[in-house]
Amino acid sequence: MSSDPWGRVDETGTVYVRTADGEKVVGSWQAGSPEEALAYFERKYEGLVVEIGLLEKRVKTTDLSAKDAMAAIDHIRHQVDEHHAVGDLDALRKRLDKLVETVEARREERKAQKAKQTDEARHAKEALVVEAEELAQSEQWRAAGERLRALVDIWKGLPRLDRKSDDELWHRFSHARSAFSKRRKAHFASLDAQREEARKVKEKLVAEAEALSGSTDWGLTAARYRELMAEWKAAGRAQREHEDDLWNRFRGAQDVFFAARGEVFAERDAEQAENLKLKEELAGEAEKLLPVTDLKAARAAFRSINERWEAIGHVPRDARPKVEGRMHAVERAIQEAEEAEWRRTNPEARARAAGLTGQLQDAVDKLQKQIDAARAAGNDAKADKLARELEGRQALLDQALKGLQEFGG
Repeated sequence: MSSDPWGRVDETGTVYVRTADGEKVVGSWQAGSPEEALAYFERKYEGLVVEIGLLEKRVKTTDLSAKDAMAAIDHIRHQVDEHHAVGDLDALRKRLDKLVETVEARREERKAQKAKQTDEARHAKEALVVEAEELAQSEQWRAAGERLRALVDIWKGLPRLDRKSDDELWHRFSHARSAFSKRRKAHFASLDAQREEARKVKEKLVAEAEALSGSTDWGLTAARYRELMAEWKAAGRAQREHEDDLWNRFRGAQDVFFAARGEVFAERDAEQAENLKLKEELAGEAEKLLPVTDLKAARAAFRSINERWEAIGHVPRDARPKVEGRMHAVERAIQEAEEAEWRRTNPEARARAAGLTGQLQDAVDKLQKQIDAARAAGNDAKADKLARELEGRQALLDQALKGLQEFGG
């Protein structure tokens, strides 16, 4: 009889393996020595060890499915349970049990991961639906259309949900795209109608502009061309293939008219430039009258200058405000000198000013005495209050005195 720690061979050639449940028959060996029998069944055990090791590695390092892993485990476990090997079979069972735990843990992990991915996909698709529904109301036709096409590609790249949820979200998504397409189609159909109407309006404007191009009624025709331009802008754009041609005809007709008017006005502009030069000289002559020292002489001189001014024709429109402003400034200065002279020579106004000044001076003197009395009595609060009142009366008095000086006293 021969034996080792995990098995033995009896006198009949029967091979046994030792387990936690006692000895189990492995098989019968008649072809050789007992040692060869044990070695043979030990090699079978080593084969199971290698097979379990490979399966453990596959479970840990590959994406082997839980179903396939469990099938492989069951296959090896069946071989272990048949006891056709000599070795620590209980250790192999423990390794297989641990591997089952690993597979179950990975199954749960993958299940949780899939649930997470599904949840993320759901939120992603819901976000796409919300954005699509917002875009469906947009009037940024090109940008919104391009974005909706991009959203379709994003949708296709996301995992599917359960059929009901996926179909419901897709229905909303598809409906938003259809609503946008319908609005865009209606918009461009309306736009085409508007452009056709604009073309008809502009055809009429071009016809009138061409009819006016030979007019010599410069003012009325120029005004009408401005009105036509306003009507042109208000008409909107025609179709692209018509717009440029209509504009070239419209602008060309105006150019003919304004070129003819320009030749006529060039001579007029030269005359107005000479008029401006003469008026600037008169404005300079008038400015020499300031400041007014002799009112009567200044008034007479200005009247003479103004008569010569009126005899000169028009000046360029853009230069008119400045040169006329210079003359008006001199005229105002002479008027102010006249008003000052009138005030100086008006006895009634001077008397009123003198009376007011006297009343204010009396009030100031009275307040000063009251302040002094309050200070002397130690009543500083009353004195301060009266002092503030005094400041206001003194300011009025100073103004009145200044006015009185204008009357010469």
